[in-house]
Amino acid sequence: MHHAHAVDNRRRLVIAFSITFTILIAEVIGALWTGSLALLVDAGHMLTDTMGLLMALVATQLTMRSPTKKRTWGLRRAEVLAAFFQASILFAVGAFTLVEGMRRLWDPPEVQATGLIIFGVVGLAGNLISLAVLSSGRSSNLNMRAAFLEVLNDALGSVAVIVAAIIITYTGWTQADAIAGILIAVFILPRSLIIIRESMSILLESTPRGLDLEEVRAHILALPHVIAVHDLHASLIASNFPTLSAHVVLDDCCFYDSHAPHILDALQECVRDDFGIEHATFQLEPTSHSRHEFDTHD
Repeated sequence: MHHAHAVDNRRRLVIAFSITFTILIAEVIGALWTGSLALLVDAGHMLTDTMGLLMALVATQLTMRSPTKKRTWGLRRAEVLAAFFQASILFAVGAFTLVEGMRRLWDPPEVQATGLIIFGVVGLAGNLISLAVLSSGRSSNLNMRAAFLEVLNDALGSVAVIVAAIIITYTGWTQADAIAGILIAVFILPRSLIIIRESMSILLESTPRGLDLEEVRAHILALPHVIAVHDLHASLIASNFPTLSAHVVLDDCCFYDSHAPHILDALQECVRDDFGIEHATFQLEPTSHSRHEFDTHD
């Protein structure tokens, strides 16, 4: 299932990367010709998108590799690293745009509005095609979500470029270009921070969002013959790939009447059916095992 999704995502990313790279070249030429900050910012976004989509493409390819003895999860976490770097680059561009936009509000350069409209429309058309290609796969993992967000930002940036060009054409107010760049930055910064926070949460092996470990504990303790639960851990290996482990203390009799395997089945079904966790590891212990434990926690 994962491999099939990865193949589909790779195809989407190849198409989006090709379109974005083509528009990047066009917008760099356009920014140099028109002197527009908004178009230069949009070209900067295209550069980050091109780099980001390339990283996303490489990461998707890496996640398709099979696990090995050295990498028992394979390279599934590569998509999280790619998402983190994409969002970090996007945040840096947004911060630069905000500062440069403020400077240009006080000292606006000359902007060729006609060229701005032409390149803005070209950029928007390409972005809309890329969005259509990526939209169906954006919920599959954090990597695809970051790629979609980057292209969405560029689409909105192209809209801002076009609006700024129209305002300059009819009013001569060149500060509209700087304001367009600032608005793009204001949109980018918080969204890139969200991706950074979520990817860092996975890399730091935090408890998956929406999973209440106390509720998990209560469900486990509700099973027959379960006395206690300790060393309960949950994390994400990659987007949509939660794992859980726990030490479960059972009545001593369960280890003499062959009942322990049935409880193990019940534990696996419990976390799968109630919490959607298919990869869970449980250590079953008799009450007497506590003296062999070293550093335990709830």
